[in-house]
Amino acid sequence: MGREEQKEEREVLDSIFPDEITGDSPIAPKIRYLHTKLCADVSETEYRISITLEAPSDHAENAPDPPSFVLQVSLPETYPDTPPNLDVHPSPNHPKHPYFDLSIDKPVLLAALDEPVSENLGMAMIFTLVTSIKEAAEQLVAERVAAVQDAQEAERARAEEEENRKFQGEAVTKERFLEWRLRFRREMDEKDREEREQREAEEKKKRGGKAEEKKLTGRDLFQKGLAGKAMEDEEDEESDDAVEQVNRLKV
Repeated sequence: MGREEQKEEREVLDSIFPDEITGDSPIAPKIRYLHTKLCADVSETEYRISITLEAPSDHAENAPDPPSFVLQVSLPETYPDTPPNLDVHPSPNHPKHPYFDLSIDKPVLLAALDEPVSENLGMAMIFTLVTSIKEAAEQLVAERVAAVQDAQEAERARAEEEENRKFQGEAVTKERFLEWRLRFRREMDEKDREEREQREAEEKKKRGGKAEEKKLTGRDLFQKGLAGKAMEDEEDEESDDAVEQVNRLKV
């Protein structure tokens, strides 16, 4: 393909990308980017195509503008039998996008052109290359948006699970049930005993009786210091009995 054929391809591209392509063209005036890195003059075989991506939304309130970049094309005289010279640049005056960074993505995007260039040698290929690099860039953005959404979904699921745990009791196993039953029965027995003692005390009180005094054992008497007194009381009782028996004999 000679220069005439290259001009014809350029005219086709101008009709497809009327607002996206800049540079010398038979049907388009020369336009220069007002950007320090992209202000060099271009020739009729060198031009730039602005590519705006159709990226998925992450549903953020202040969603940024769609990402975009510039594909710079330079055609050697032997094109398309030899590959075109290709490069990518940031779009001038375009804000940075959270899911697209050309300083990181540039090698990936240029590598995505290797296969279509190889497959289309000998044919006009610029339109195909624009389509390929656009799809590659959109795939990068889509993967990053999906990763963020997956992380957000995982966080929501974790928070929901944590919230649900507040309304869930302890998992019941056989061992835990038996332990609970034993503890419950002991508590009920203790409660029944206390209630029974309380009823008995109330009934005695109604009858005017006194609560039955608990008979102290020898150990209890010793611990309370009453053992000596109890023995003295017993001796006094025995002495009184003996005196009473003597008096009866005298009579």
